This record gives sequence, C-alpha cells and structure tokens, in this order.
Amino acid sequence: MNAPVSSKSTLAQDSLVLHGGSFRTDPATAAVAVPIYQSTSFAFESTAKAARISRFEEIAYTYSRVANPTTDAFEQRLAALEGGVAALGVASGQAATAVAVLSLVEAGDNIVASTGLYGGTVNFFKERLKQFGIETRFVDSGDPENFRRASDERTRLYFGESLPNPRLNVFPIREVADIGRALGIPLIIDNTAAPLAARPIEHGAAIVVYSATKYIGGHGTTIGGAIVDGGTFPWADFPDRQPLINRPDPAYDNRSYVDLAAALGGPVAFLVRARAAILRDLGPALAPQNAFQLIQGLETLPLRLARHFDNAIKVADFLNGHAKVDRVVFPGLQTGEDRRRAETYLSGGFGALIGVEPKGGEDAALALIDNLKLIYHLANIGDARSLAIHPWSTTHGQLSAEAKLAAGVTPALVRLSIGIENPDDIIADLDQALARL
Repeated sequence: MNAPVSSKSTLAQDSLVLHGGSFRTDPATAAVAVPIYQSTSFAFESTAKAARISRFEEIAYTYSRVANPTTDAFEQRLAALEGGVAALGVASGQAATAVAVLSLVEAGDNIVASTGLYGGTVNFFKERLKQFGIETRFVDSGDPENFRRASDERTRLYFGESLPNPRLNVFPIREVADIGRALGIPLIIDNTAAPLAARPIEHGAAIVVYSATKYIGGHGTTIGGAIVDGGTFPWADFPDRQPLINRPDPAYDNRSYVDLAAALGGPVAFLVRARAAILRDLGPALAPQNAFQLIQGLETLPLRLARHFDNAIKVADFLNGHAKVDRVVFPGLQTGEDRRRAETYLSGGFGALIGVEPKGGEDAALALIDNLKLIYHLANIGDARSLAIHPWSTTHGQLSAEAKLAAGVTPALVRLSIGIENPDDIIADLDQALARL
C-alpha cells in the first residue's frame, strides 16, 4: 500500500509514466515489468504485525480488496504523474467518483456539482445519493460564484469535470477551488477527458478522479478508475465542515483519519479514509490484471495524447468549415471567457473530444453516425480508435431534456472521440458520411 510521496519528482511527465513510484525491479526476479500479483491474500510475519497492519498503524499488504502490489505500482505512478501525494485504484471510473464522494458525505449532507457532467455521474448524484439522504445541488459553472451561493453549513464538497463531456467548456478550477478552500469545502475534479492536458492539483483541486478506462488505458480493453489525493487540503482546520475526516472512527480504535494519516507520515487523511473505510467496506477493488494493463497504457500515454490532440485540431478545423455542419464544439475554437479558461487550464492541449451538429437536426446526427465506416459507433472515449456516439439517446439518455441541455447535450449533437489513426483517413470518413446526408 503506497506511502505518501515525500517530495515531487524532478522527472518530466514522459519519464514519470515509466519511472514514477518506488518500483524499479521485482525483488524476487529482477523483472523490470511490474508483475501481476494474482493473489487474494498476503502472509503476515507475526500476529503482532498483523494487528498493527489491520489497524492501519503500519503499511503492508494483507488482502487485495484493500491493497495489492500490482495496483500499488499503478497508484504510485499515477500519483507522481498527477502531482499528488498518493492514489487509490478502483474498479471503474464510476467507482472512483462514488468512493471519493462517499468518503466525505453522510445522511443530511449536500454537495454542489456542475451541470456539465457525464450523464452517469449526474444520475449517480441525483438518484443514488438521494437513497443515502444526500442532496446534490447542480449549478452552472459559467459563474464560479454559483458554488458559493448554493453552499450551506452541510455542504461537504464541490465537484466538476475539467473538460466537461460533451459540453467541452473548461471548468474554472482555480476560481471554484479558492471559494471552497476558504469555506473548508474541497474541490473534486474529474480529469478523465484531459489527462496531462489539465493539471487540476496545481490549480487548487484537492482531489482528482479518473475513469482510467479511457485515455489512461487507451485501447478499449480494460475497466478501471483512480483517485489522486493532492495532499494540500487542510482537513484538520475544518473539523465541523469535514466531520468524517476528523471524527474518531470506532473501527480504528477511535482515531480520526487525520490522526491515522499523521501516523503514516503524510498529508493523506482523505486517501486513508477512502481506502480504509469506503473501499474496504464497499469493495470496488481494481483487479491486479486490470492494474497491470493500465500500467501498460500509462507508459505510452504522452505519446498517444500528442497524436490524439494533434488529430483533433485537424478534424475540428475540417468540420468548422464544412457546408453541412451547423456547429462545432471544441475548446480550440472557443472565444471569450471559455477560450481564456481553455488556455489557462488546458496548458497541455485542447483534448481530443469534438462535438458536431450537422445541418438537419437530430435525424441528420443519427444518419451521420450510421454513415460512418472507419469511425466506430460505441460508448467510450479515449480509445486509440476514433469513436462516435449520440449522447442525447445514449450516454445522457437517463436525464431529463432539461438536464441534457444544461449538460450541453442537444438532440443534434454527435460526440467524436478522435483517435490516433492517420488524420487524413479520419477526415475522409467524416467527409463521406456528411456527403451522404
């Protein structure tokens, strides 16, 4: 189980994906590739040591639902890459969001979230959290002050996506983080659509979550998620605002998670609670085989993203000048405040998602997808292959029409996830599909 990162690495991102974390070689075999530790359990050296580990007084592997060496290597590398102090791998992106949020809220609490979120996240916040007696207040992030206005004494966190999918207007990370920090409310940012492009922790986000299924895995083969603790939020300064972090937990000898983190030697109170309470009790663990595959994806992430981002600019420019296209949604084409935020927070690239509305409305959008030959029609983003989908009827289909529109989803919108194929081939496929409308 990863210990807190003691200092920031001086390595560049494209080196960290290969060398981040403490793993260098397997101590048993000197293998350079991280082994798959396909084991449920790990032997204790003594009964005394077993007791210390179980009480989180000492870091060691016990049971793969809580921690596993393969998963640990993935967590350490991602934490180093993201600029955090520790990370937690979980079974999916949805699990990452659920574990992160449930680490801070209980019945009677509320959270404030942007309207510009993935449909599955909106539904989880609106319907599932309600089952636990937790309210979600959705606000337009166009005005960061909306987060302050929606807060009260039971608000425990703010939530947004760095690059909202498919609205693609960049979230005001610093502005909302500063509002929350003064109130004792941490900002959680879903950075799934903008790894390496956005650096939320550097802009004040307390916690970052990922669907590692997407760009981190990168090949459409592996489901997984991750939570990164920035290690900068002053949990102990807000005992009333953050009771679950500061309150003594009977499961751990009535010690708080602030105390547990201090004993472990780092500012990881949030991450310890996420692992020791929510992951341990609910069990959405990342399988070792999946952690191994995500490590393989992580190692080529900078190379792939450079191609993704470059291709997306070319495709967006093509669509923006096409006679059969009404509107193109892409951060690189935005103006005004949206463009300022894109340039501020997407310092590593504008991402690889594009929204396109063909002339002819919803019927034309559906026909455009059906006309595609190279580009796949499926519910994913971040695959090496280019993908297309109709969010109104699929990814955001659970939402009301009003909620869809608030998320930037219109009946005519087609979301494109631009892959790493030759850009001329991607453009040719879109050109022939549009010509047949």
